[in-house]
Amino acid sequence: MQGKVVLITGGAKRVGAATCRRLHSAGANLMLHYRVSAGEARLLQAELNHQRKDSVALIQADLLDIAKLPAIGRLDALVNNASSFFQTPVGEITAAAWEDLIGTNLRAPLFLSQAAAPALKKSQGAIVNITDIHAERPLKNYVVYSVAKAGLVGLTRSLARELAPEVRVNAIAPGPILWPDDETFDELSRQRIISHTPLKREGTPEDIAKAVHFLLAEATYVTGETINVDGGRHVAL
Repeated sequence: MQGKVVLITGGAKRVGAATCRRLHSAGANLMLHYRVSAGEARLLQAELNHQRKDSVALIQADLLDIAKLPAIGRLDALVNNASSFFQTPVGEITAAAWEDLIGTNLRAPLFLSQAAAPALKKSQGAIVNITDIHAERPLKNYVVYSVAKAGLVGLTRSLARELAPEVRVNAIAPGPILWPDDETFDELSRQRIISHTPLKREGTPEDIAKAVHFLLAEATYVTGETINVDGGRHVAL
C-alpha cells in the first residue's frame, strides 16, 4: 500500500477509523470521508498526519446527494464503508426510511464506484464494499437494511464483471463486531448472538480492517468475492 491513495467512506469512527489506521500504517495516503462526524474526523486526521505529514485529507459529503459526490482525482482504492442501520418492520416502512437505507448502503456505493472507475482503471486499483452477513440471511425487523445489503452483494459481483480486468471488486460481510450506538440490542440479545457464534466471542473493528487490507494489497487474483468475517456466525444462523 506504500504511496497508494485510498478513499474510505464513513472513515471517522468505528470500523472506518480502524480501516484508516490499518491502511495508513501500511503506507497508504487517505481521503477520509465523513458526513457529520467532523470532530472525530479531524482528530483522526491529526493523529495520522502526526505520524506521516500530509498523508490524510478530509472530505465532507452527504452521500445521499448524488449530485454533490466528491470529485475523484488520482485513486488506487475505494472502500465503501459508510452505512445507516435501523429497524424497518413490515407495516412501519416509510419512503424516507427506504431512501436513507437504500441510499446509503446501495445507491451511494454504486454512484461513487462509477465516479471512481476511470481513476481506478488507470491505476489498476480495487474496490472493497462493506456488506453484512444479513445480506444472505435477513435480520428480523430490518427489512430495508437487509435488502440494501443484499443489493450491495449483487453490486459487488456485477461491478467485478463490469470493471474487469483493470479493477478488482470484492466485499466483506461482518458479523457481531460492534453493537449499534443506541440500545437496539440489550445485553441479553448480545449474549444470545454471541452464544450462537461458533467462535463464541465478538470480533473487533481491526478484524475487518485486516480483511480490507488483504483484499486491497494481497488478494490480487480475487474479484467478485464476499468474505464473511463473523466468527462463523453465518453457518449457525
